[in-house]
Amino acid sequence: MMRQAIVTKYLGPTNSRGSRIKATASAGSVTIPYSYDLRTEDAHAKAAKVLARKMGWAGHWHGGGTPEGTGYVFVNSTASQFAIWGDEVVGFTTSGETL
Repeated sequence: MMRQAIVTKYLGPTNSRGSRIKATASAGSVTIPYSYDLRTEDAHAKAAKVLARKMGWAGHWHGGGTPEGTGYVFVNSTASQFAIWGDEVVGFTTSGETL
């Protein structure tokens, strides 16, 4: 079974809306308000997690920045252990529950 990646993108404020983050996969998308109390990486992970939970996708998710610097990409894996490069790993775990 092919898995879907989740791509996140920052959407700046407009005259009528505050800053947001959009999380998109082939199966759908969600847009959430930007959480200024979180680090940038964690705000993007939060949006990806909302989409994963909405779709009922379970597992361990790990992410990193896009080459263009426009957002992050999160991928799902069933592996329980991952190599860690650098000081931190951006990610989250979902149990497949729907919102």
